[in-house]
Amino acid sequence: MKTKQINTRNKSEKKAKPAKKSGLVIVITGNGKGKTTAAFGQALRAIGQGYKVFVVQFMKGRKYGEFKAVKKFLPNITVKLSGLDSFVMRDNPVAIDIELAQKGLELARKAINSGRYNMVILDEINVALDFKLIDLKKVVELIKNKPAGLDLILTGRYAPKPIIRLADTVSEVKEIKHHYAAGIKDRAGIEY
Repeated sequence: MKTKQINTRNKSEKKAKPAKKSGLVIVITGNGKGKTTAAFGQALRAIGQGYKVFVVQFMKGRKYGEFKAVKKFLPNITVKLSGLDSFVMRDNPVAIDIELAQKGLELARKAINSGRYNMVILDEINVALDFKLIDLKKVVELIKNKPAGLDLILTGRYAPKPIIRLADTVSEVKEIKHHYAAGIKDRAGIEY
């Protein structure tokens, strides 16, 4: 037996306008594994809702699994690499490391202000800041001046206190145990 729904709404009533969307600033930091993975999980959730996502991967020049998957399967995510496929010396970065990080910050600024994206992810920016590859004041200014509806995610260890204070959500990924300690090498699909 079918039931008939009765419309109890008065024809003169109008639908309530949705609340104005306010973009969030999310920081994913800590010494544990999974910060980039968590950010890409947010990106996947966002594109599932029809959003467009832009990612800058600071201090990364290698095409990790997430980069390859995005290029092959996820046209609503754009990923740009802004680093070399080598380690950066914390206390003595070479000029190219600084130059690439600063270019990454400029890419991020353009994407944030373009109006083309709903979410921008600054992957490993906290490490780039800690290594003094980019200026903290410029990143703070970028956060403060982002478009109101844009979600901004910043990842990496060593999140600076000024950024933590500006964030709406801060998650710390804490290492309890890591397979490296047992001598297990990095693996495709796990670390890259």
